[in-house]
Amino acid sequence: MKNNFTASIIVDQSPEEVFQAVNNVRGWWTENAEGNFDKLNDEFSVRFGEVHYSNQKLIDMQPGKKVTWLVTDCKLNFIKDQQEWTNTKIHFDITPKGNQTELRFTHEGLNPEVECYDACSNAWGPYITSSLKKLIAEGKGTPTV
Repeated sequence: MKNNFTASIIVDQSPEEVFQAVNNVRGWWTENAEGNFDKLNDEFSVRFGEVHYSNQKLIDMQPGKKVTWLVTDCKLNFIKDQQEWTNTKIHFDITPKGNQTELRFTHEGLNPEVECYDACSNAWGPYITSSLKKLIAEGKGTPTV
């Protein structure tokens, strides 16, 4: 199996609160999100100026346990294969750990063998370990505006 990018956090909030925060894409990833991310088969797109566009479909939602997005389309203007994220999956696995909750993020298909690995993993890291964690713990993340 390839080395997919992963990041984990542990918070004091419940699995249900973590699940709700993950689904608040505008609250931790980017305010430039269009579409819905509330229920299975919803689709939404995000834009980071002219550098990054991607469309995600929610293919697995288990309240308090898991969220999975399938990237159905993308355009990453800073690499040769601008469709590199297309057909990759983004997983949020939520697990109770005593009185805490662990969130494990995995971008399946984002591994050291692909061109955008360095730039994309360096972006995902702070979104998960800082912005999403702040949204969960403090009620306010630091999404891209």
